[in-house]
Order: sequence, then C-alpha cells, then structure tokens
Amino acid sequence: MLNDKSLLITGGTGSFGKAFVKTVLERWPGIKRLVIFSRDELKQYEMSQVFSERQHPALRYFIGDVRDQPRLRRALEGIDVVVHAAALKQVPAAEYNPFECIKTNVLGAQNVIEACLDTGVQRIVALSTDKAAAPINLYGATKLCSDKLFVAANNIKGARDARFSVVRYGNVMGSRGSVIPFFLAQRSTGVLPITDPQMTRFNITLQEGVEMVLWSIAHAQGGEIMVPKIPSYRITELAAAIAPECSQQVVGLRPGEKIHEEMITASDSLNTVDLGAYYAILPSAGEYGIEEYVSRHGCKRVDPGFSYDSGRNPHFLSIEELRAMIFEGHGGQPGIAGIAQVPAFAD
Repeated sequence: MLNDKSLLITGGTGSFGKAFVKTVLERWPGIKRLVIFSRDELKQYEMSQVFSERQHPALRYFIGDVRDQPRLRRALEGIDVVVHAAALKQVPAAEYNPFECIKTNVLGAQNVIEACLDTGVQRIVALSTDKAAAPINLYGATKLCSDKLFVAANNIKGARDARFSVVRYGNVMGSRGSVIPFFLAQRSTGVLPITDPQMTRFNITLQEGVEMVLWSIAHAQGGEIMVPKIPSYRITELAAAIAPECSQQVVGLRPGEKIHEEMITASDSLNTVDLGAYYAILPSAGEYGIEEYVSRHGCKRVDPGFSYDSGRNPHFLSIEELRAMIFEGHGGQPGIAGIAQVPAFAD
C-alpha cells in the first residue's frame, strides 16, 4: 500500500506518531518518503535517535506548525498520503487557553485541508477523539469542528483524486498525559485521586489506533468518520488494577470533563453503518448516499436511535485484563500488584 509512496504525518513526534512510524517502516521498507512534521525540535531530535535518517533513508524531519499554511504547502510537495495527528489535546489547558486550541485544532485543520488540495495529496486521514461527540468542553468542540471540516473537504475537491476521512477513538492506553502514567506516578503516595467513582472511558491501544488509520488509508471512500468497536473500563477498576494497595480519594470532575464518553450519538444513527470491526458515520450530504455506500461495501445500517458510549458499552475490561494490558504496554516489564514496581510510561 505505501511502497513507492510519500507520506507525511503532522504531530509525528507524539505517542501515536512514533507507533505509526515504527509500523510503517517495518511493513513498507519500500516507502519513498516518510515525513515527520512537528513544531518541537527537541522531540524531533529525540525521535531521530530511535529512527535515524541513516538507518531509514526515507525519513525526513520537518519542523513546522499546522498554523503556518505556507510551511505546510512546502512540506507537502510530492506527498501522496497525509495523516493529521497534530492537535492541542489537554482538556484543562484548552479551557484556560481556548483560542490557542482553536488556532491549532480548527484553523490548523483547515490549513492542512487547503494545503493538501493545493499540492495534490490523494489520501488524507485525520485523527479525532471521543470528546468530539456531543462535546461539553472546548477541546471536544474544536475536534468536532475539525471533523466537519475534513468531511466537507470532499465537497470542494473538484476533479482531484483526493479522499478525506476521519478516525475517532477513545483514550489511548498509556499515552502522554493520560490517566495510566499519572496513576503509576501516584502509587508511591498511597492515594489515587478519582474524579468520579461512576466514571468510564473507552480504551484503545496505540497499535489498534495505528491499524485503524492504516485501514482507513486503504479503504475509506471519503467523508466517513470511522469509529472502532473497543472496550470500556471503569476508573475505579483501573485504579485497582494499577495500585490495589492504594486508597481512592474522590476529588470531583475537572472543568469540561464527562462521566461517560460518547463516540456515536443517537442523532448520528441515521447516517451510521456497521462495517464489522468499525462503525462509519457517513456525511449527510455529499457525493454518495447511505444506501449506495451500504450496497458498495456490503455493510448494514445501525438501528435508528443507536448510540455508542463508554457507560453502556457491552464490553468492559476486567481488573485482570487491565493489569495484563498495562503490563504488556511496558514491554513485559514486571510491575503490577506486587510483582514489582512499574516505572511511568516513557513517551
């Protein structure tokens, strides 16, 4: 799929970017060019110590910001595929600095779209979040806006061979800034802060996110918001899996935080199809209708009123499953519940 192709990933030095680059280099040694586009020279330097241009001649490290459209256009010259992973993602920071989040997540998304159209990019997949469904915080609202921009980009591509799609998924286990490394760091205090004992979250591993993006590059028709079928976990059981010896202290919800996360709302159900491993929310207006999509892809529509949220998910991870996943996330290092100490995740 990617041999003899050129691919650029925005925000490529993040947790997802590093896992994605590792997978692409392993599976497609014939890739022509793999561009890591990000604004942090230190993270690029650190990543180049793991994935060096000497060992991987296709790699390019490109400093730039999605807020800067001319720089994006220059970086995208000769690029066939774009994965847009750059975003400001911390909910409290977005609540405190709202327009900075808008500049990156909304204006930056439109810059990516226009630069891709200007330079002839053929396949574009943007990463979204469960917080974009029925958002109550600024971060989620900006990602919903970004999703709408990428879906609508298919309406203005003209005769270009360009397909814009979105992948939307839940919390990535062990990613930078997520709750797991925070709980691991708090183990030594004997107390884990719990925002709300009823809280649930979707869970996806980094590699599952990578596979979903690769699937979308190969199969998305354009305009879909892809949603994976993934398990949920209860925050209290996650705490018990990481540190059963610790007490749990309820501290209350943070600004803009939900008790349960939603990825497909009941309002989306009329445009949602079941593809097997994934759901796809289809555009309400565009170059194809939902019945045409169902016929072409052999999928089926979900029931009217269907919704998909972490609190009513039929699949919840047990404490034992959570413990095993965290253990595996450390590369098999011993460390949960008395086996040994687990160090914090290194991103």
